[in-house]
Amino acid sequence: MTDTAGAARPRLEPVGRGGAPVWGMDHAERVARIARQQRLDGPGPARLLANLAYAFDPNWSRYLAGRPGTVATLAGVPVLAHIVDDRAGAVRDAMLADAPLPALGLDVLDVCDPAGIPDPALRKREAPFVLRLVPENVSAIERASYFGAYKGVTDLLTKYLWPEWAFVLTRWAARAGVTPNGVTGVGTLLCIVAGVLFWYGWFWAGMAAGLVFMVLDTVDGKLARCTVTASRLGDAWDHGIDLIHPPFWWWAWAHGCAAYGRPLSGDVFWWVMATMLAGYVLQRVIEGVFIQRFDMHIHVWRPFDSRFRLVTARRNPNMVILFAGTLVARPDLGIVAVAVWTALSLIVHGVRLVQAASSPRPLRSWLD
Repeated sequence: MTDTAGAARPRLEPVGRGGAPVWGMDHAERVARIARQQRLDGPGPARLLANLAYAFDPNWSRYLAGRPGTVATLAGVPVLAHIVDDRAGAVRDAMLADAPLPALGLDVLDVCDPAGIPDPALRKREAPFVLRLVPENVSAIERASYFGAYKGVTDLLTKYLWPEWAFVLTRWAARAGVTPNGVTGVGTLLCIVAGVLFWYGWFWAGMAAGLVFMVLDTVDGKLARCTVTASRLGDAWDHGIDLIHPPFWWWAWAHGCAAYGRPLSGDVFWWVMATMLAGYVLQRVIEGVFIQRFDMHIHVWRPFDSRFRLVTARRNPNMVILFAGTLVARPDLGIVAVAVWTALSLIVHGVRLVQAASSPRPLRSWLD
């Protein structure tokens, strides 16, 4: 297979007619959105033919866009084909006839090959989905699209507690025409409400609002990827809220302990605040330095780092600690425990940065 990443990008061209709608939209519209997002809508002579009888993960078009003369097939039928010459007609005829690809001297890639294709974002090989677009497959297509939209290393709540909740909400939002930024807007409001409730010591109500916000924090990104409507504004808004709000939540929680009846003494209050703020900022700095120096996230270096990401002192694991503290009517001990865990997590990240700096170069992720 020839990789010609520097060559002109092909034009993603739909072939045939789409079947049942996916994520509330016609499949031709979905392919058009993929073309715009991946800059495959130019006037160039090269074509990336897309068989509308099949739904495919956008990673397939991204991968084939840099490989002229390559065809991805399912059971021999061409699904995507990057063609730069007069063989486009024969490939198109095979797509329309739902027939196996004739011998044309093209590089053929079976989408069912377990070896898959490289995924630069995840730093490993994946086998993205390709499924025939018929009504009985729509649910499977949407599930494959949703769970394939992002499979990075994350925390235990996002990974284990609410994937199914978020999937149901993402499907509902897509079919109702709700935009990702609309979801982010509702989440932002709930984030503020949760902080206010924490401030007044209404911890259970605050955690309920925070839980919905945290689920929606997953939904907006999934919705953007599944409906191919990601935008710079949405990305900046979503990540900006994620980055800014945690210290304000912890401050509000510590303040609310007094209204709850479990006030922190002055010295403890400021020790908790200083520890959590310094730990939060320095952990982010360490992550940024790691990415800059080693071209990977600290949490994908070794299996330990990926496992530690499940529980490291980020918002979601911290909320588990606060929940446990409130469950025994000691939210004050909960916030103190979060401060201690933040300090310990900072030490772990610092040690891992030093170990990486003293390791032979280049560093490779265990996921590669």
